[in-house]
Amino acid sequence: MFQKQLLEKLQSELPTGTSLNEAIATALDISYDAAHRRSSFKSKFSLDEGVVLAKYYNLSLDQLFENTDRHIIAVEKTIPIQSEMELKIYFDDSFLSLQPLLNQKNCHILYSAKDIPLFYTLDNDLLSRFKMYVWLKLLDPSMDTKDFESFSLRVSTLESAKALGNIYKNLNTTEIWDITTVNSTLKQIHFYNQAGHVSNTTALQLCNDLKQLISAIAEQVKPNNRGYHFYYNELLLMNNNVLVSTPNQQSLFVPFTILSYYQSSDKTTCRQAEEFLNKQLQSSKLLNTAGEKEKLTFFNKIYSKIDALHKLIEATQVLDFE
Repeated sequence: MFQKQLLEKLQSELPTGTSLNEAIATALDISYDAAHRRSSFKSKFSLDEGVVLAKYYNLSLDQLFENTDRHIIAVEKTIPIQSEMELKIYFDDSFLSLQPLLNQKNCHILYSAKDIPLFYTLDNDLLSRFKMYVWLKLLDPSMDTKDFESFSLRVSTLESAKALGNIYKNLNTTEIWDITTVNSTLKQIHFYNQAGHVSNTTALQLCNDLKQLISAIAEQVKPNNRGYHFYYNELLLMNNNVLVSTPNQQSLFVPFTILSYYQSSDKTTCRQAEEFLNKQLQSSKLLNTAGEKEKLTFFNKIYSKIDALHKLIEATQVLDFE
């Protein structure tokens, strides 16, 4: 039953004129004759072959069975992160998951930004290294007592992070922000400064770097920038969901811990997520075309938040009696 349903589903998804046997042979890396034996039911797919075939052609295994609950879908999830090595693997796996999609023409990313999008802080600058410090500080037990000043990362980890960050550049991207999108980064700087893990000098520099990052993002918010659309939504809380769409498929990335996420290419789920995100866009303001005054008002509010933290750290530094 499984093999019949899998083959019927695969046949329905293949472009017109594409041979079923050729599709099987390509995905499983087997001969045409071996593929024909499977398509004619003379041989059975192994469980591993079924999974490989479904993944290769973006088929949802859970929807191949007649009695499957329509509210249940199959998802992939990233590995737990408890060390720098696992953080590197996370960067590499995320890169491999996104690259096949983003290499296609007319690819589009829709990012609901509860926090500053991950891709902006994956370089070798101070702010990026601080974000990685925070992630590992929260996930790696060996980092409990480590301060930021003595924190360093392997070159290979930084290279993997940068490769993932570079994917985001020069893509057709839509982001939905709120004034609160910067809050978690500001809280992290303040918390670890207060805890004595980040010096006042470094904390002030992090504020400056964050302001420069926001300024660089603001520079991209222009009417003629067709590849980047920046929306301001003050009604709904963002959730860091990311929907990647190409002419042939969609993938939804949903966070479930600090960095880890579930990934689903289930067509119904992606369509429903797209409908919800489009509703968010309808109640949002596109700052690219909203006018200079509204754009400046939004970004000035964010700059004010950063300046407030900068002044607080400076005041603490001046009033340090020890």
